[in-house]
Order: sequence, then structure tokens, then C-alpha cells
Amino acid sequence: MRWTKLRRRFGIAAPRVAIHTQIPWYWRWVGIAVLLGISAASAAWIYDAGRRFAGFDHSEVQEELSRVSRELDSARAELERLRAVVNAADSRLSIERTAQQKLAQQIRTLEQDNAKVRAELATFESMLSSDARTANALSIYSFKVEQDVLPGEYRYRLLLVTPSARRDRDFHGRLELVVSLQDGGQNVMMSFPEQADAGAAAFRLAFKYFRRVEGTFRVNPKAKVESVQVRVYETGSSQPRATHTVALQGRKGAQDVQ
Repeated sequence: MRWTKLRRRFGIAAPRVAIHTQIPWYWRWVGIAVLLGISAASAAWIYDAGRRFAGFDHSEVQEELSRVSRELDSARAELERLRAVVNAADSRLSIERTAQQKLAQQIRTLEQDNAKVRAELATFESMLSSDARTANALSIYSFKVEQDVLPGEYRYRLLLVTPSARRDRDFHGRLELVVSLQDGGQNVMMSFPEQADAGAAAFRLAFKYFRRVEGTFRVNPKAKVESVQVRVYETGSSQPRATHTVALQGRKGAQDVQ
């Protein structure tokens, strides 16, 4: 009987038992959701605490990034300001350099003019102290011949002074240059102005007391000029009233005493 009762109670033929909870299903879902929310919040707090503990705070990183951005903007503004200052300084330096170059050129020009004035003063002093000023002959002063810029071109300068005995009337005449040179191994004599020279009018003279004459002549660039003689003719005379010779001898310019 006991065995039969056990089989009926725990065997296949045992009666079925159903267990029912006292909490409704929707409250169980609410509890699960609350539990998940608490777990997520705990996980986020733990993650944030771990980042702060490791020294990597997001708010601090954002603040540091903002500070670095502000410093970068400030550095860029300072760089632009310095560039503007450098450009202005370069402009001022260029202007000052140009002004210095112009000033140096003016100083060189003034020195050259001063040298010319001194040379002219010395010439006039020699004229006043010379016995030639009281003579009856035409005088030639400061005859110079120099190589010019172009090859084979020479520039000449001279000063003509009339004698005191004929200061009451003008002098009319012409100027002639006789150039001695070596061209192709031969000695050659050239006369300026030539007969067909269109610039012959520049060699004509008309003055009363003194006359400064300046001009140029050209020879073969390969030729070597040895000497230049200036001859002054008065109108109606075939004989020169005055002559003066300058020897170059391969130099840039020379002045010779008659």
C-alpha cells in the first residue's frame, strides 16, 4: 500500500502541480528595466571614475583644447603683426638705401663739380698771372683729350683766351684737330673736321674774351692714338694763330705743355 501511494504521489500517475507567483508580469518588467538602468548608470559612473583616476578627464581635455586653440589664435595674430612690422621695416630700409644711394651719387657729382671748379679756378689764376694775357697772340689753356664711352671715341676740352691788345673786337675763326695714330702697323694722320663732316659747324669759333670748347671725334677702335694737336685759325688766314699738342701714349687722357 505504501509503495502504491508513493507511485501515485511521485510517479507518472502523480497529480500535476502548478505554481503561481503573486507579482504581476508588468511589475516584473518594470523591475528588470529599473535594474538595467541602475546597472548602466553604475557602469557609466565606474567608467568615468576610471578615466578620472587615470588622469583622462573629458572636461579637462576640452578645456585644455580650448586653451590651446586660443593660444594658437593669439600666436597667429602676433605672427601677422610681426610680419607687418617686418614688411614695414623692409620698406623703410629700401627707402633709406635708395636715399643713401642718391645721396652718394649727389656727393660724387658735387665732388666732380668741385674738382672742375678748382681746375677752372687754377686755369683762370694761371691766365691772370701769365704773361700771355698781355701778348698779342691767342692763348690755349687746359687742353685735354680723354677716351669716351664708345670704342674709338675721344672727347676733347680746351679754353681759348684772346689777347688784351685785341679785346675791343670779336675773334672769328675755326678749330682744327690733327690726330696722330697707328692703324694696322702704319702711322696715320687724321684731320677733324673732315671736308664732308656734317658737324663741321661745331668747330667754328666766334667770341670776344674767352671761349670754352668741348667736343668728340672718332677713329678706328683698333687704332692707337698717340697725340692730338689743336690748331686755331682766324678767318681769312691760312696760318694757325695758336697750336697746342697733347700726347696720349696709350693713356686714358693727357695734357701736354706746348
